[in-house]
Amino acid sequence: MIFSGLFKKSSIDDGVKQYLGTAGAVLLDVRTPAEYAAGHIEGSVNLPLDELERAEDIIADKSTPVFVYCRSGARSGRAEAYMKERGYTAVKNIGGIIYYHGKAVKN
Repeated sequence: MIFSGLFKKSSIDDGVKQYLGTAGAVLLDVRTPAEYAAGHIEGSVNLPLDELERAEDIIADKSTPVFVYCRSGARSGRAEAYMKERGYTAVKNIGGIIYYHGKAVKN
């Protein structure tokens, strides 16, 4: 198909690689605490979407690179938009953990 490359979205795996290669970056999981406890990407910080107004308490510097994920990519998309509206300049929605091929940790 001629246009197949135009609509390819980067995967969460690519986003995690970018996070790991970015000094000072934050990997933000916006799922519920129960979802996070059931399995999350190592090194991520859990801040549920409905508590995102607390982002400044966790990430005070609004130029900090933030890589956001959720279950499928929808909530992380909303989180990205919310954070950008509030002045965060380096936020990226990397998608959903259901597409992640790496190891998830539980707590």
